[in-house]
Parts: sequence; structure tokens; C-alpha cells
Amino acid sequence: MTIEAIAASTLAAAEPLPAMAPVQQPADGFGGWFAAELNSVNASLVKADHEVQQLALGEASNLHEVMIHLEEAKLSFQLLAQVRNHALEAYQEVMRMQV
Repeated sequence: MTIEAIAASTLAAAEPLPAMAPVQQPADGFGGWFAAELNSVNASLVKADHEVQQLALGEASNLHEVMIHLEEAKLSFQLLAQVRNHALEAYQEVMRMQV
């Protein structure tokens, strides 16, 4: 099987990722900020995925920009995951406190 045949069969089976519905933003504060950042990270991930698909189809004009956007999306997701983990750890620590 040639590389072109493998690429064609892989692209035919690939479905684009659906965009996540925007999270309803609560009042100002940490919750509002976190919801806004979640929407922003989701948008960058969807954009990077679309650009990678365009690159795989040969329609992307600049490989470097695609890779930069992919890395930016990856780093923003990792940052969001770390903020979430620290917030969860802080919540668990508060719950372990004795009154």
C-alpha cells in the first residue's frame, strides 16, 4: 500500500471535530474568567485542528504558521488544565480543613 493510498483512506475516514457549545458565563470573578478562557482555548483548538486538516489535504499555504498555531493551542490547553488542577487541589484542601 502506498503512502498516498494510506493518506487518502485516513483523510476519508477523518471527521472534523464539532465545536463545543460556548459555556454560559456566570457573574464576574474567577468563574467568569475561567469560562471565557475555556471558550478561548476551545476556539484555538478547533482552529488548529482545522488548519491541520487543511495541511493534510494540501490546501495550507504555510506550514510554519500551522505549526505555530498548533503549539499555541497546545500550550493554552496545558495552561488551562494546570489552572483547573490547582483550583481543584485548593478546593480539596479547603474541604479537608477541620472546623
